[in-house]
Amino acid sequence: MATLPSAAPAVPNLTLSLLSDLTPPSLERTWFTAPHPTLPLVATCSSDRTVRVYSLTNFRLLSTISGGHKRSVRACAWKPNVSGESVLATGSFDATVGIWRRWDNYEETVATEKGQTIHVTRQEDGEGGVGDEDEDEEWRFAVLLDGHDSEVKSVSWSASGMLLATCSRDKSIWIWEDLDDGDNNFETVAVMQEHEGDVKCVAWHPAEEALASGSYDDTIRIWREDIDDWGQVACFRGHEGTVWGIDWEGLETVPSASNINPSREEEEWKRWHTLSGPRLASCSHDRSVRVWRRQPKTPVGGLGAGAIPSIIRPSGTEEIWEEDAILPHAHELPIYAVAWSRRTGLLASTGADGRLVVYEERFAASSDAQATDIDAKFVDPVGVNATSHLATEWSIVAVVNGAHGIYEINHVAWARRADRGRDETQEEEVLVTTADDGSIKVWTLRW
Repeated sequence: MATLPSAAPAVPNLTLSLLSDLTPPSLERTWFTAPHPTLPLVATCSSDRTVRVYSLTNFRLLSTISGGHKRSVRACAWKPNVSGESVLATGSFDATVGIWRRWDNYEETVATEKGQTIHVTRQEDGEGGVGDEDEDEEWRFAVLLDGHDSEVKSVSWSASGMLLATCSRDKSIWIWEDLDDGDNNFETVAVMQEHEGDVKCVAWHPAEEALASGSYDDTIRIWREDIDDWGQVACFRGHEGTVWGIDWEGLETVPSASNINPSREEEEWKRWHTLSGPRLASCSHDRSVRVWRRQPKTPVGGLGAGAIPSIIRPSGTEEIWEEDAILPHAHELPIYAVAWSRRTGLLASTGADGRLVVYEERFAASSDAQATDIDAKFVDPVGVNATSHLATEWSIVAVVNGAHGIYEINHVAWARRADRGRDETQEEEVLVTTADDGSIKVWTLRW
């Protein structure tokens, strides 16, 4: 196993503390948490074959979705860009994918919660049943997508909400198109089978129709459509174990500035970022968290007339991805999930050791000799401007050991929330963790 970087010291003025548990919890293992794209809500999926929707305003259960799957619900995802309803996709160990619809969305409930009176749509009673018998706000099982031959491990909607990607233990990735015809019809547009092992995770690019996947075969692959046919455009290795989780960087995140020239640093970073695009974070059975970046196809500084690049670039849609960083070693057991905040740029990881870790990226400090020249802070591993970017370094800024006691933590996600009575501009971002004991915990960061 590769030697991992040693942990950098934590920043003493950043604290990660438990804000609340989501109640009531599941009585069985919780696998995954999906934050709502616009509202302070999360959906969690469990071994008890249900998906539960909780409020992050009062931390109470709003809805329990059940009856569609015969085995554990392993993953779920909210469809983005939906108006007038809520739509969830679920992936199960029964090899099926479910599409659920709730015809009137949660906006009214959330608005009421922020006032003086708290309205909870539905709550479970002590026997595990439903305490509210009003069925007009129930979720409905709209359609079952059948095609995988084994357990579905991950589901992900594209940024447009028109494409759904699913992956499975059967080593395949399926892409489905929502025809949006009012009859809940979906069309299979691609089945990719290049992975040599279970496909553990899929995640769409935050703005483009590009899909990333991680697998038991230790690889990460990037997929795009080319002339009406989906195919692999990159396969990169570096992990020495199963890739359990992946997450994309936000479109506008910028590392914390040094004391040299913050405005110039940010300007140069954004210029490079525009050409290279969001990076991808991954975590693995090898106990490492890694960050990957795509080489820009156009030089950052531009090539002069008649200039010849110093490396040969592939033709067509093939992409070159490189390892941008290996984050400081923080876990002693496999890392199951990594989450990249699209608001702050902080990264979080968690896994089998029950540890919750937060990392921060900063521009690398320059020496006095470099301070007068921002270009001295660029790194250029292959000798061409197209790959140059400001050097950064990652450090561990917060750690919670035993975040769920003795239990393994299966997932971590960043989510938005707001206290009752506060306006939207006062929303904060929290971390939500799900674990083998069935609990879902909400954590807050304070500088």
